[in-house]
Amino acid sequence: MLKQVLGIIGGGQLGMMLTEAARKMPEHISDVIVLDPNPNCSASQAGAKQIVGDFKDRNAILELASKVDILTYEIESGDSAVLKIAESKTTVTPSPETLRIIQDKFLQKSFLNDNGIPVTDFVEIASIGDLRKKITGFGYPALLKARRDAYDGRGNFKIKSENELVSALNYFSGKPLMLEKFVDFKMEVSVIAARNTKGQIATYPLVENIHENNILKMTIAPARVTKQVALEAEKIAKETMQVLHGAGVFGIEMFVTKQDKILINEIAPRVHNSGHHTLQSSKTTQFEQHLRAIIGLELGDTALIHPTIMYNILGPDGFQGKYKMPDIKMDNFYLKMYGKEESKPQRKLGHFNLVDADDTLGISGLLESVSTIKDKVVPSST
Repeated sequence: MLKQVLGIIGGGQLGMMLTEAARKMPEHISDVIVLDPNPNCSASQAGAKQIVGDFKDRNAILELASKVDILTYEIESGDSAVLKIAESKTTVTPSPETLRIIQDKFLQKSFLNDNGIPVTDFVEIASIGDLRKKITGFGYPALLKARRDAYDGRGNFKIKSENELVSALNYFSGKPLMLEKFVDFKMEVSVIAARNTKGQIATYPLVENIHENNILKMTIAPARVTKQVALEAEKIAKETMQVLHGAGVFGIEMFVTKQDKILINEIAPRVHNSGHHTLQSSKTTQFEQHLRAIIGLELGDTALIHPTIMYNILGPDGFQGKYKMPDIKMDNFYLKMYGKEESKPQRKLGHFNLVDADDTLGISGLLESVSTIKDKVVPSST
């Protein structure tokens, strides 16, 4: 196989870790070029070349496509229509059509529902009258969501009573919307799944996700669920990968209901925050797996080697500016910072993985250790 030049739309922390994985595969990938609006983005600090431009900039996307042998993305904000055009210049994967469907949460849910994949109940919302009528079928609370360009909870409004209908609609300033039935779930979980160009599918073990302020705070691998729940989630993830088009890693977020049923919440057509634990917990990281998938190699081993907890390091509220991190040294502690010079409230600055390397701590022991570490990794002013 000839060495290929890899292009990535997005040069943030995911692009950084994809670039680092590519550097470990020199026999397959000769260079990495990213498109990102921020000069000296995280990926460029890892050795990627950079085109400075917006993720939706037509000319910048086509320029990137003309310079690479294969084009992928670490953020789903790119223009899927332009990426479709870019297919005349290079291989784009996952496919632009898959990106188009996933970018619109209503289309995504409709696609999954049409293919028999279990999802939360949902409807399209066109007006305040439409909202008043349709929410009666769901009851309160219910979730009003922006169909596009929303992540980390920024596109959600939880409507708790009829009095909030107008303010909920006004919150979105005329954006296309959908309404979802509120799921009183037992747990949020996810499966990192991969599909290569030959159709081979592999899944990592189910993980448990804990959010704060709608942002992922911690991932526990493996999830604290029954074997039956874990197998059902894996089965649904594989069925989902079979109906999606294109190769790569996908993050499939799910709910476990109080009745131990699995419902898909959202899909990300890229490497995912809840897969960062694989940097230490698995023989094959999700970043290497994505590259193996898109260039047509056999998928790597996804078995969990050691129980691991991933903890996101976020910029603290009330502080913005250059920051410093404490120097923490302890066994089985792996700190990964993303090279972002400035802290902003709730900005993802890095993460750490805590690994039960000798399998003596268990998840409860890891959680106790995390509770003693987490306050020590809060960024502070320089």
